[in-house]
Amino acid sequence: MTKPYLKPLAVAVSLALSLAACGKSEPTTDAAAPAKTSTAAAPAAAAPAAAATTAAAAAPKSVFDVGELGPAAEACQNFNTFVNAKWVKANPIPADQTVWGSFSELREKSLKDQHQLVDSAEKNAASAKPGSIEQQIGYLYHSGMDMDARNKAGDDPIKPTLASIDALKSNKDIPAWLDQSFAKGDGAVFRFGAGADFHDAKMQIAYAEQGGLGLPTPDYYLKPAYKDIRAAYVKYLAKLFALSGSPAADAEKQAELTLKFETSLAQHSVPRVEMRKPENQYHFVSLAEADKVMPHFDWNAFFKTQGVTVDKGFSLSQPKFFKEMDTLIASAPLAEWKAYLKAHTLSSAAKALSEPFVDASFDFYGKTLTGQPEQQPQWKRALAAVNGAMGEALGELYVAKYFPPEAKQRAEELVHNIRQALKQRIENLDWMSAETKQKALEKWSKFLPKIGYPEKWRDWSGLSITPDNYYANLQAASKFNYDYDIAKIGKPTDRQDWGMTPQTVNAYYNPTDNTINFPAAILQPPFFDAKADDAINYGGIGAVIGHESSHGFDDQGSQFDGDGNLDNWWTPQDKKQFDARTDVLVKQFDDYVPLPDHPDLHVNGRLTLGENIADLGGLNIAYDALQTALKKDPAEAAQKIDGYTEDQRFFMNWARIWRGDIREKAQMVYLNADPHSPMQFRAIGAPSNMPAFASAFQCKPGDPMVRPADKQVKIW
Repeated sequence: MTKPYLKPLAVAVSLALSLAACGKSEPTTDAAAPAKTSTAAAPAAAAPAAAATTAAAAAPKSVFDVGELGPAAEACQNFNTFVNAKWVKANPIPADQTVWGSFSELREKSLKDQHQLVDSAEKNAASAKPGSIEQQIGYLYHSGMDMDARNKAGDDPIKPTLASIDALKSNKDIPAWLDQSFAKGDGAVFRFGAGADFHDAKMQIAYAEQGGLGLPTPDYYLKPAYKDIRAAYVKYLAKLFALSGSPAADAEKQAELTLKFETSLAQHSVPRVEMRKPENQYHFVSLAEADKVMPHFDWNAFFKTQGVTVDKGFSLSQPKFFKEMDTLIASAPLAEWKAYLKAHTLSSAAKALSEPFVDASFDFYGKTLTGQPEQQPQWKRALAAVNGAMGEALGELYVAKYFPPEAKQRAEELVHNIRQALKQRIENLDWMSAETKQKALEKWSKFLPKIGYPEKWRDWSGLSITPDNYYANLQAASKFNYDYDIAKIGKPTDRQDWGMTPQTVNAYYNPTDNTINFPAAILQPPFFDAKADDAINYGGIGAVIGHESSHGFDDQGSQFDGDGNLDNWWTPQDKKQFDARTDVLVKQFDDYVPLPDHPDLHVNGRLTLGENIADLGGLNIAYDALQTALKKDPAEAAQKIDGYTEDQRFFMNWARIWRGDIREKAQMVYLNADPHSPMQFRAIGAPSNMPAFASAFQCKPGDPMVRPADKQVKIW
């Protein structure tokens, strides 16, 4: 189940997000590409992290290639162009990517490191300890790479599931089929899993959430602008039906029925912007109340089949969606249900089957939808599956080789410094009352930072992986992970649990457990560099730490208290002030247009508000922390490196981490589906609100990088 309340720093790069047709696809993770988004030189694996406070010892070394910078005059006109334009021009997007930039390069570095790990595991799998994670990973990776075996099997792995759909005699059989599908770890129509109770966050409850769409958002089904995408989607589904043996005319008919069914779901799905509201993510009901919403679906039978006891009830998170699902169970033609369930099965499995299925999936989701010219090499696709199926197990191997214990300690020092700067900013806010400040500081005091990797690794015993059946391996892992997740229901929330793997180049905040989380793989250049001066590290990982901390106080996070409960801790006047300030930030980003050839397409300032608040707060917090560090070393504060001051280098590295380019079609999808703003606007959005930036580069009022005083946004 997706966790809509998790706050990743950046979206993952491959758009696997919600693009798995009709439900679950071959597992992918951020480390495999993509959540929830953006170095010239590959860092040394043996030293991925170092304390910013020690970086300036001895003579500082230049770790920022100033030859990549544009003319000095550009800094106040478009800071992104000044820092990144030369690099972007010299580094075109590779043919097997939709996005390319600083995040992409570091992800590629992580992938190469992981590739060595899975290659070694594959070579040694037969002699490894039976059932060990080394053997399981080796067998899983080998089965993914064995395309001869996959081609020989064709669609045989999914024939039993397709036959079970054909065996449905009436709509009354559908709920039981869905119950069994979920129990196998491959649910359809909606999503189900464990999560913290919004009103008692110390306990885990069951969540049922809307889902079941094969296109990125409901808009793709409902708006005329996406007519061509819908037509291409129908052709894709028809291709899958044909590959599974349906005659051409019947294949097209089933594809059309699937689109009709999904359109009904889309019409009753909560839109992306509205899903940002906690009240649309949580709706607690008893079993009796759930049955009133869905009289044709027996929730008691569903939970019994899953082996779950829900006690007082669960979150039927989007009642309007589930009411429509019940209507479809009662009245949609059985042929429509069968077409949809088959389409779900085919598209979910496509990337794990033979080459014709793999190619069909890529042709639609890669070429047509996101404009990616070439498919990624098979080793990356097989590695993506390993990450999706056994990501934390692979992370255990990754940490052992690439993340020494001292790196975690050094990162913790910087986290402490940034957190102290956040506390000071809260204390010094001039627009917030003492009463609300006290509540904010209480929440701050309960932050739990997690660095690098889990305190305790998962136990993978009980998962059976063989070397010769890729689809069966993925299904076994899917059920194993599903069972692991739903076993949490009714138990205390574990704040040490991670929502990302150590090899993921990203970071996140979770408001329901009030944790900030920094996987090992992001603690490398250009974010965190042992050879860099303080300005580089504070402008990189410092701002990332500040970003995730600020999520605790963004438009969503600010609705949760320090214990993770949905609780209004604001005075009415302070909340009014907060909303007024965030409205100005919404307007700022609404005005950004990323595609010159499509002036009608602009950033959705409301959809991206949480990330924009976190960028602005995070950069301000990191800047304050840098100033504190520089006061301890006046010589460093006064020095210039490559002709640039520490303040200038701070902002330059901030822009550098957001350097990159994206294909036009992919950008269109992101504008609709992604809560993060395009990279170029993240580079300039926050700095243009900061007087410290204008001072650092001697920008004047009226320069594009200096927002007018009445439009400058200060929140945290």
